[in-house]
Amino acid sequence: MKYRFKDNFWFGCAESAAQIEGFSAENSKAPSTWDHAFATQRHRFFHQHGPDDSRGFWQNYQADIKLMQKVGINSYRTSVSWARLMPDGYTINEASAAVYRDMLVHLKEAGIEPVITLMHFDMPLIMQQKGGWLSEEVVDAFAGYARQCFALFGDLVNNWITFNEPIVPIEGGYLYDFHYPFQRNFANAAQAAFNTQLAHSKVVNYFHDRNCAGRIGIVLNLTPSYPRSTHPADVHAATIADLFFNKSFLEPALNGRYPQALVDLLRQYGELPDVTPQNLDIIARSRVDMLGVNYYQPRRVQAKQTAISPSSPFMPDWFFDSYEMPGRTMNTSRGWEIHPQGIYDILTDLRLNYGNIPVFISENGMGVENEERWMENGEVNDQYRIDFMRQHLACIHQAVSEGSNCFGYHCWTFIDNWSWLNAYKNRYGLFRLDLSTQRRLPKASAKWYGELIKNNGFN
Repeated sequence: MKYRFKDNFWFGCAESAAQIEGFSAENSKAPSTWDHAFATQRHRFFHQHGPDDSRGFWQNYQADIKLMQKVGINSYRTSVSWARLMPDGYTINEASAAVYRDMLVHLKEAGIEPVITLMHFDMPLIMQQKGGWLSEEVVDAFAGYARQCFALFGDLVNNWITFNEPIVPIEGGYLYDFHYPFQRNFANAAQAAFNTQLAHSKVVNYFHDRNCAGRIGIVLNLTPSYPRSTHPADVHAATIADLFFNKSFLEPALNGRYPQALVDLLRQYGELPDVTPQNLDIIARSRVDMLGVNYYQPRRVQAKQTAISPSSPFMPDWFFDSYEMPGRTMNTSRGWEIHPQGIYDILTDLRLNYGNIPVFISENGMGVENEERWMENGEVNDQYRIDFMRQHLACIHQAVSEGSNCFGYHCWTFIDNWSWLNAYKNRYGLFRLDLSTQRRLPKASAKWYGELIKNNGFN
Protein backbone atom coordinates (compact mmCIF):
# COMPACT_ATOMS: atom_id res chain seq x y z
CA MET A 1 0.00 0.00 0.00
CA LYS A 2 1.62 3.22 -1.19
CA TYR A 3 0.12 5.61 1.38
CA ARG A 4 -0.02 3.83 4.72
CA PHE A 5 -0.46 5.85 7.90
CA LYS A 6 0.87 5.16 11.37
CA ASP A 7 -1.18 3.15 13.83
CA ASN A 8 -3.74 5.16 15.82
CA PHE A 9 -3.81 7.90 13.17
CA TRP A 10 -7.09 9.79 13.52
CA PHE A 11 -9.44 9.31 10.59
CA GLY A 12 -12.59 11.17 11.46
CA CYS A 13 -15.02 13.93 10.59
CA ALA A 14 -15.73 17.43 11.84
CA GLU A 15 -19.01 19.26 12.42
CA SER A 16 -20.41 21.95 14.72
CA ALA A 17 -23.39 22.29 17.03
CA ALA A 18 -24.92 25.27 15.25
CA GLN A 19 -24.79 23.50 11.89
CA ILE A 20 -26.27 20.15 12.86
CA GLU A 21 -28.35 20.37 16.05
CA GLY A 22 -31.30 22.53 15.00
CA PHE A 23 -34.40 22.73 17.22
CA SER A 24 -33.58 26.05 18.82
CA ALA A 25 -36.46 25.88 21.28
CA GLU A 26 -35.60 22.37 22.43
CA ASN A 27 -34.53 22.28 26.09
CA SER A 28 -34.86 26.07 26.32
CA LYS A 29 -31.94 26.90 24.03
CA ALA A 30 -31.46 30.66 23.98
CA PRO A 31 -31.06 32.53 20.68
CA SER A 32 -27.53 32.66 19.32
CA THR A 33 -26.12 35.37 17.11
CA TRP A 34 -27.00 33.18 14.12
CA ASP A 35 -30.61 32.71 15.23
CA HIS A 36 -30.86 36.49 15.57
CA ALA A 37 -29.15 37.16 12.25
CA PHE A 38 -31.61 34.89 10.46
CA ALA A 39 -34.59 36.41 12.25
CA THR A 40 -33.57 39.95 11.34
CA GLN A 41 -31.77 39.58 7.98
CA ARG A 42 -33.23 36.50 6.36
CA HIS A 43 -32.44 37.79 2.89
CA ARG A 44 -28.73 37.08 3.47
CA PHE A 45 -29.29 33.31 3.73
CA PHE A 46 -29.31 31.06 0.67
CA HIS A 47 -32.90 30.05 -0.11
CA GLN A 48 -33.80 31.50 3.31
CA HIS A 49 -32.64 28.37 5.15
CA GLY A 50 -31.84 29.26 8.76
CA PRO A 51 -30.06 27.36 11.55
CA ASP A 52 -33.20 25.42 12.48
CA ASP A 53 -33.22 23.81 9.02
CA SER A 54 -30.70 21.23 10.17
CA ARG A 55 -30.50 17.49 10.19
CA GLY A 56 -31.65 17.39 13.82
CA PHE A 57 -28.57 15.86 15.41
CA TRP A 58 -29.96 16.89 18.79
CA GLN A 59 -32.72 14.31 18.36
CA ASN A 60 -30.92 11.84 16.08
CA TYR A 61 -27.39 11.63 17.49
CA GLN A 62 -27.68 7.98 18.49
CA ALA A 63 -28.54 6.90 14.94
CA ASP A 64 -25.91 9.20 13.42
CA ILE A 65 -23.23 7.82 15.75
CA LYS A 66 -24.15 4.30 14.61
CA LEU A 67 -23.55 5.44 11.03
CA MET A 68 -20.15 6.82 12.06
CA GLN A 69 -19.32 3.52 13.71
CA LYS A 70 -20.38 1.63 10.58
CA VAL A 71 -18.05 3.73 8.41
CA GLY A 72 -15.30 3.15 10.95
CA ILE A 73 -14.24 6.66 11.92
CA ASN A 74 -12.22 6.70 15.13
CA SER A 75 -12.56 10.38 16.10
CA TYR A 76 -15.18 13.08 15.74
CA ARG A 77 -14.95 16.81 16.30
CA THR A 78 -18.07 18.74 17.15
CA SER A 79 -18.91 21.62 19.45
CA VAL A 80 -21.00 22.46 22.46
CA SER A 81 -23.52 25.26 21.97
CA TRP A 82 -22.97 27.82 24.73
CA ALA A 83 -26.50 29.14 24.09
CA ARG A 84 -27.96 25.67 24.64
CA LEU A 85 -25.85 24.56 27.59
CA MET A 86 -26.07 27.91 29.44
CA PRO A 87 -28.99 29.91 27.98
CA ASP A 88 -28.26 33.02 30.06
CA GLY A 89 -24.51 32.64 29.48
CA TYR A 90 -23.83 31.66 33.10
CA THR A 91 -26.29 29.03 34.40
CA ILE A 92 -26.23 25.38 33.31
CA ASN A 93 -29.37 23.94 31.77
CA GLU A 94 -29.32 20.46 33.28
CA ALA A 95 -31.45 18.91 30.54
CA SER A 96 -29.07 20.11 27.83
CA ALA A 97 -26.05 18.96 29.84
CA ALA A 98 -27.60 15.50 30.12
CA VAL A 99 -28.07 15.23 26.35
CA TYR A 100 -24.51 16.35 25.64
CA ARG A 101 -23.23 13.87 28.18
CA ASP A 102 -25.27 11.04 26.66
CA MET A 103 -23.95 11.94 23.21
CA LEU A 104 -20.39 11.69 24.51
CA VAL A 105 -21.11 8.35 26.17
CA HIS A 106 -22.48 6.97 22.89
CA LEU A 107 -19.37 8.17 21.04
CA LYS A 108 -17.07 6.49 23.55
CA GLU A 109 -19.08 3.26 23.46
CA ALA A 110 -18.80 3.29 19.66
CA GLY A 111 -15.01 3.56 19.89
CA ILE A 112 -15.03 7.14 18.57
CA GLU A 113 -12.81 9.69 20.31
CA PRO A 114 -14.72 12.97 20.88
CA VAL A 115 -12.90 16.21 20.16
CA ILE A 116 -14.96 19.03 21.63
CA THR A 117 -14.85 22.64 20.48
CA LEU A 118 -16.10 25.26 22.92
CA MET A 119 -16.80 28.03 20.39
CA HIS A 120 -17.64 27.41 16.75
CA PHE A 121 -19.03 30.81 15.66
CA ASP A 122 -22.30 30.64 17.67
CA MET A 123 -22.17 33.09 20.58
CA PRO A 124 -25.30 33.45 22.74
CA LEU A 125 -27.13 36.57 21.60
CA ILE A 126 -27.24 37.82 25.18
CA MET A 127 -23.43 37.83 25.21
CA GLN A 128 -23.29 39.73 21.92
CA GLN A 129 -25.68 42.27 23.40
CA LYS A 130 -23.18 42.76 26.23
CA GLY A 131 -20.59 43.71 23.63
CA GLY A 132 -19.47 40.33 22.31
CA TRP A 133 -15.71 40.07 21.91
CA LEU A 134 -15.43 43.83 22.42
CA SER A 135 -16.26 43.23 26.09
CA GLU A 136 -13.96 41.77 28.73
CA GLU A 137 -17.10 40.76 30.66
CA VAL A 138 -17.83 38.37 27.80
CA VAL A 139 -14.21 37.18 27.84
CA ASP A 140 -14.61 36.23 31.49
CA ALA A 141 -18.03 34.70 30.87
CA PHE A 142 -16.53 32.49 28.16
CA ALA A 143 -13.80 31.38 30.55
CA GLY A 144 -16.50 30.47 33.07
CA TYR A 145 -18.43 28.53 30.42
CA ALA A 146 -15.25 26.60 29.57
CA ARG A 147 -14.65 25.74 33.23
CA GLN A 148 -18.19 24.38 33.49
CA CYS A 149 -17.64 22.23 30.39
CA PHE A 150 -14.43 20.78 31.85
CA ALA A 151 -16.30 19.94 35.07
CA LEU A 152 -19.33 18.46 33.31
CA PHE A 153 -17.62 16.44 30.59
CA GLY A 154 -13.93 16.18 31.50
CA ASP A 155 -14.20 12.48 32.35
CA LEU A 156 -15.40 11.77 28.80
CA VAL A 157 -13.35 14.26 26.77
CA ASN A 158 -9.58 14.05 26.41
CA ASN A 159 -9.23 16.55 23.58
CA TRP A 160 -10.55 20.10 23.86
CA ILE A 161 -10.54 22.96 21.36
CA THR A 162 -11.14 26.51 22.55
CA PHE A 163 -12.07 28.21 19.26
CA ASN A 164 -12.69 27.09 15.72
CA GLU A 165 -11.25 29.52 13.17
CA PRO A 166 -11.27 32.61 15.42
CA ILE A 167 -10.18 34.83 12.53
CA VAL A 168 -13.42 34.12 10.61
CA PRO A 169 -15.86 35.92 12.96
CA ILE A 170 -13.38 38.82 12.92
CA GLU A 171 -13.29 38.90 9.14
CA GLY A 172 -17.00 38.27 8.76
CA GLY A 173 -18.33 40.31 11.66
CA TYR A 174 -16.09 43.37 11.56
CA LEU A 175 -14.28 43.55 8.21
CA TYR A 176 -16.22 41.99 5.34
CA ASP A 177 -19.85 42.00 6.52
CA PHE A 178 -20.75 38.29 6.30
CA HIS A 179 -21.15 37.37 9.99
CA TYR A 180 -23.19 39.11 12.67
CA PRO A 181 -22.87 42.00 13.63
CA PHE A 182 -22.21 42.70 9.91
CA GLN A 183 -19.74 45.59 10.29
CA ARG A 184 -16.82 47.15 8.42
CA ASN A 185 -14.78 48.55 11.28
CA PHE A 186 -11.12 47.62 11.66
CA ALA A 187 -10.81 49.12 15.16
CA ASN A 188 -13.55 46.82 16.39
CA ALA A 189 -12.00 43.91 14.50
CA ALA A 190 -8.62 44.43 16.15
CA GLN A 191 -10.16 44.69 19.63
CA ALA A 192 -12.41 41.66 19.10
CA ALA A 193 -9.43 39.65 17.82
CA PHE A 194 -7.32 40.55 20.86
CA ASN A 195 -10.13 39.73 23.28
CA THR A 196 -10.79 36.42 21.54
CA GLN A 197 -7.13 35.52 21.98
CA LEU A 198 -7.34 36.64 25.61
CA ALA A 199 -10.38 34.41 26.20
CA HIS A 200 -8.53 31.49 24.62
CA SER A 201 -5.46 32.10 26.79
CA LYS A 202 -7.46 32.36 30.01
CA VAL A 203 -9.07 28.99 29.28
CA VAL A 204 -5.77 27.33 28.35
CA ASN A 205 -4.07 28.66 31.47
CA TYR A 206 -6.92 27.43 33.68
CA PHE A 207 -6.79 24.00 32.03
CA HIS A 208 -3.06 23.69 32.68
CA ASP A 209 -3.04 25.30 36.14
CA ARG A 210 -5.71 22.87 37.33
CA ASN A 211 -3.94 19.91 35.70
CA CYS A 212 -7.10 18.98 33.81
CA ALA A 213 -6.90 15.59 32.15
CA GLY A 214 -6.18 15.44 28.45
CA ARG A 215 -4.95 18.22 26.19
CA ILE A 216 -6.24 21.50 24.88
CA GLY A 217 -5.68 23.33 21.61
CA ILE A 218 -7.15 25.68 19.06
CA VAL A 219 -8.27 25.21 15.46
CA LEU A 220 -6.93 27.74 12.95
CA ASN A 221 -7.79 28.01 9.27
CA LEU A 222 -4.27 28.42 7.97
CA THR A 223 -4.26 29.61 4.39
CA PRO A 224 -0.82 29.87 2.77
CA SER A 225 -0.25 33.27 1.18
CA TYR A 226 1.57 32.71 -2.11
CA PRO A 227 3.05 35.76 -3.90
CA ARG A 228 2.39 36.24 -7.59
CA SER A 229 6.13 36.43 -8.28
CA THR A 230 9.50 36.69 -6.61
CA HIS A 231 9.44 40.46 -7.03
CA PRO A 232 10.04 42.04 -3.59
CA ALA A 233 6.77 43.96 -3.77
CA ASP A 234 4.75 40.77 -4.34
CA VAL A 235 6.66 38.91 -1.64
CA HIS A 236 6.03 41.76 0.79
CA ALA A 237 2.32 41.73 -0.05
CA ALA A 238 2.14 38.01 0.74
CA THR A 239 3.99 38.60 4.01
CA ILE A 240 1.44 41.23 5.06
CA ALA A 241 -1.49 38.97 4.16
CA ASP A 242 0.09 36.20 6.19
CA LEU A 243 0.47 38.51 9.20
CA PHE A 244 -3.19 39.52 9.16
CA PHE A 245 -4.85 36.20 8.41
CA ASN A 246 -2.50 33.52 9.73
CA LYS A 247 0.04 34.79 12.23
CA SER A 248 -2.35 37.09 14.10
CA PHE A 249 -3.63 34.00 15.93
CA LEU A 250 -0.92 31.43 15.18
CA GLU A 251 1.89 33.35 16.89
CA PRO A 252 0.13 34.14 20.18
CA ALA A 253 -1.46 30.68 20.38
CA LEU A 254 1.83 28.84 19.86
CA ASN A 255 4.43 31.34 21.07
CA GLY A 256 2.54 33.60 23.46
CA ARG A 257 3.33 36.78 21.56
CA TYR A 258 2.21 38.78 18.55
CA PRO A 259 4.47 39.21 15.53
CA GLN A 260 6.34 42.46 15.92
CA ALA A 261 5.86 43.34 12.26
CA LEU A 262 2.07 43.25 12.73
CA VAL A 263 2.28 45.33 15.90
CA ASP A 264 4.46 47.89 14.12
CA LEU A 265 2.11 48.07 11.14
CA LEU A 266 -0.98 48.64 13.25
CA ARG A 267 0.83 51.21 15.38
CA GLN A 268 1.89 53.08 12.23
CA TYR A 269 -1.75 53.44 11.15
CA GLY A 270 -3.15 54.02 14.65
CA GLU A 271 -5.11 50.78 14.66
CA LEU A 272 -3.69 48.95 17.70
CA PRO A 273 -6.32 47.56 20.10
CA ASP A 274 -6.46 48.60 23.74
CA VAL A 275 -4.39 46.16 25.79
CA THR A 276 -3.01 45.99 29.31
CA PRO A 277 0.29 44.52 30.51
CA GLN A 278 -1.68 42.09 32.64
CA ASN A 279 -3.59 40.75 29.65
CA LEU A 280 -0.41 40.47 27.60
CA ASP A 281 1.09 38.44 30.46
CA ILE A 282 -1.91 36.08 30.38
CA ILE A 283 -1.36 35.52 26.65
CA ALA A 284 2.41 35.16 27.11
CA ARG A 285 1.90 32.36 29.64
CA SER A 286 -0.49 30.25 27.53
CA ARG A 287 0.61 27.52 25.14
CA VAL A 288 -1.59 25.00 23.36
CA ASP A 289 -0.88 21.27 23.60
CA MET A 290 -1.96 20.64 20.02
CA LEU A 291 -3.11 22.52 16.94
CA GLY A 292 -5.96 21.81 14.58
CA VAL A 293 -5.56 23.06 11.02
CA ASN A 294 -8.49 23.71 8.71
CA TYR A 295 -7.40 23.88 5.09
CA TYR A 296 -9.49 24.34 1.96
CA GLN A 297 -7.69 26.69 -0.42
CA PRO A 298 -4.59 28.86 -0.80
CA ARG A 299 -4.43 32.64 -0.85
CA ARG A 300 -2.64 34.14 -3.86
CA VAL A 301 -1.68 37.79 -3.63
CA GLN A 302 0.24 40.47 -5.44
CA ALA A 303 1.40 43.98 -4.70
CA LYS A 304 -1.35 46.59 -4.62
CA GLN A 305 -2.23 47.58 -8.18
CA THR A 306 -4.17 50.76 -7.48
CA ALA A 307 -3.94 53.70 -5.10
CA ILE A 308 -5.92 53.61 -1.86
CA SER A 309 -8.68 56.14 -1.39
CA PRO A 310 -7.90 58.09 1.79
CA SER A 311 -11.62 58.13 2.60
CA SER A 312 -11.97 54.34 2.49
CA PRO A 313 -12.04 52.37 5.76
CA PHE A 314 -8.71 50.93 6.88
CA MET A 315 -8.57 47.30 5.76
CA PRO A 316 -5.97 44.54 5.29
CA ASP A 317 -6.64 44.92 1.57
CA TRP A 318 -4.79 48.25 1.63
CA PHE A 319 -1.58 46.24 1.43
CA PHE A 320 -2.23 43.60 -1.23
CA ASP A 321 -4.51 42.52 -4.06
CA SER A 322 -5.79 39.05 -4.80
CA TYR A 323 -4.30 37.26 -7.77
CA GLU A 324 -5.88 34.54 -9.90
CA MET A 325 -3.15 32.21 -11.07
CA PRO A 326 -3.65 31.07 -14.69
CA GLY A 327 -4.32 27.38 -15.07
CA ARG A 328 -5.35 26.85 -11.47
CA THR A 329 -7.63 23.92 -10.63
CA MET A 330 -10.97 25.15 -9.34
CA ASN A 331 -13.95 23.93 -7.39
CA THR A 332 -16.32 26.01 -9.48
CA SER A 333 -19.26 25.47 -7.09
CA ARG A 334 -17.42 27.14 -4.23
CA GLY A 335 -15.17 29.42 -6.26
CA TRP A 336 -12.13 28.06 -4.46
CA GLU A 337 -8.84 26.89 -5.88
CA ILE A 338 -7.90 23.26 -5.26
CA HIS A 339 -4.24 23.16 -4.22
CA PRO A 340 -3.31 20.07 -2.16
CA GLN A 341 0.31 21.24 -1.94
CA GLY A 342 -0.86 23.89 0.50
CA ILE A 343 -1.53 21.32 3.21
CA TYR A 344 2.04 20.02 2.85
CA ASP A 345 3.42 23.56 3.02
CA ILE A 346 1.47 24.28 6.24
CA LEU A 347 2.66 21.10 7.96
CA THR A 348 6.23 21.73 6.86
CA ASP A 349 6.13 25.30 8.18
CA LEU A 350 4.83 24.05 11.54
CA ARG A 351 7.61 21.46 11.66
CA LEU A 352 10.42 23.84 10.78
CA ASN A 353 9.30 27.05 12.45
CA TYR A 354 6.92 26.17 15.28
CA GLY A 355 8.59 23.36 17.19
CA ASN A 356 6.81 20.62 15.25
CA ILE A 357 3.78 20.91 17.51
CA PRO A 358 1.35 17.95 17.50
CA VAL A 359 -1.15 18.83 14.80
CA PHE A 360 -4.14 17.29 13.10
CA ILE A 361 -6.03 18.37 10.01
CA SER A 362 -9.26 19.39 11.69
CA GLU A 363 -11.17 20.24 8.50
CA ASN A 364 -10.64 19.50 4.83
CA GLY A 365 -13.34 18.89 2.29
CA MET A 366 -15.07 19.80 -0.93
CA GLY A 367 -18.46 21.49 -1.16
CA VAL A 368 -20.34 20.97 -4.41
CA GLU A 369 -23.61 22.44 -5.63
CA ASN A 370 -26.43 20.34 -7.14
CA GLU A 371 -24.86 17.01 -6.29
CA GLU A 372 -27.97 15.24 -7.54
CA ARG A 373 -26.39 15.63 -10.98
CA TRP A 374 -24.20 12.68 -10.06
CA MET A 375 -26.93 10.51 -8.59
CA GLU A 376 -26.64 6.90 -9.83
CA ASN A 377 -28.95 4.18 -8.51
CA GLY A 378 -29.87 6.25 -5.48
CA GLU A 379 -26.27 7.17 -4.61
CA VAL A 380 -24.23 10.29 -5.29
CA ASN A 381 -21.13 9.22 -7.21
CA ASP A 382 -18.90 11.94 -5.77
CA GLN A 383 -15.62 10.86 -7.30
CA TYR A 384 -14.54 14.52 -7.21
CA ARG A 385 -14.66 14.41 -3.39
CA ILE A 386 -12.72 11.14 -3.28
CA ASP A 387 -10.06 12.64 -5.56
CA PHE A 388 -9.91 15.79 -3.41
CA MET A 389 -9.39 13.85 -0.18
CA ARG A 390 -6.93 11.42 -1.77
CA GLN A 391 -4.76 14.24 -3.14
CA HIS A 392 -4.66 16.04 0.21
CA LEU A 393 -4.00 12.86 2.16
CA ALA A 394 -1.09 12.08 -0.16
CA CYS A 395 0.43 15.48 0.71
CA ILE A 396 -0.18 14.86 4.43
CA HIS A 397 1.54 11.49 4.10
CA GLN A 398 4.54 13.14 2.47
CA ALA A 399 4.79 15.70 5.28
CA VAL A 400 4.55 12.96 7.92
CA SER A 401 7.23 10.90 6.17
CA GLU A 402 9.51 13.96 6.43
CA GLY A 403 8.91 14.24 10.16
CA SER A 404 5.74 16.29 10.57
CA ASN A 405 4.03 15.58 13.89
CA CYS A 406 0.62 15.24 12.24
CA PHE A 407 -1.57 12.68 13.97
CA GLY A 408 -4.92 12.88 12.22
CA TYR A 409 -7.30 13.95 9.47
CA HIS A 410 -10.90 15.06 9.86
CA CYS A 411 -12.92 15.59 6.71
CA TRP A 412 -15.65 18.19 6.61
CA THR A 413 -18.21 16.73 7.02
CA PHE A 414 -19.97 13.46 7.91
CA ILE A 415 -23.54 14.28 6.79
CA ASP A 416 -24.53 17.31 4.72
CA ASN A 417 -25.12 20.18 7.12
CA TRP A 418 -26.41 23.72 7.24
CA SER A 419 -23.57 26.10 6.46
CA TRP A 420 -24.07 29.67 7.67
CA LEU A 421 -25.12 32.07 4.90
CA ASN A 422 -24.63 29.36 2.28
CA ALA A 423 -27.13 27.04 4.01
CA TYR A 424 -27.32 23.96 1.75
CA LYS A 425 -25.99 25.55 -1.44
CA ASN A 426 -22.82 23.44 -1.33
CA ARG A 427 -22.92 19.92 0.07
CA TYR A 428 -19.84 18.61 1.90
CA GLY A 429 -21.03 15.38 3.49
CA LEU A 430 -19.97 11.78 3.06
CA PHE A 431 -23.71 11.13 3.49
CA ARG A 432 -26.41 13.01 1.60
CA LEU A 433 -29.17 14.62 3.63
CA ASP A 434 -32.61 14.60 2.04
CA LEU A 435 -34.07 17.80 3.44
CA SER A 436 -37.67 16.73 2.87
CA THR A 437 -37.40 13.31 4.57
CA GLN A 438 -34.27 13.71 6.73
CA ARG A 439 -32.95 10.42 5.29
CA ARG A 440 -29.18 9.94 5.34
CA LEU A 441 -27.89 8.30 2.17
CA PRO A 442 -24.24 7.25 1.80
CA LYS A 443 -22.32 8.74 -1.10
CA ALA A 444 -19.51 6.92 -2.86
CA SER A 445 -17.06 8.87 -0.70
CA ALA A 446 -18.47 7.28 2.49
CA LYS A 447 -17.60 3.83 1.19
CA TRP A 448 -14.16 4.99 0.03
CA TYR A 449 -13.44 6.60 3.39
CA GLY A 450 -14.50 3.42 5.17
CA GLU A 451 -12.05 1.37 3.09
CA LEU A 452 -9.32 3.91 3.74
CA ILE A 453 -9.85 3.58 7.48
CA LYS A 454 -10.06 -0.20 7.34
CA ASN A 455 -6.75 -0.38 5.48
CA ASN A 456 -5.14 2.55 7.34
CA GLY A 457 -4.17 3.93 3.96
CA PHE A 458 -4.77 3.75 0.21
CA ASN A 459 -3.02 3.04 -3.05
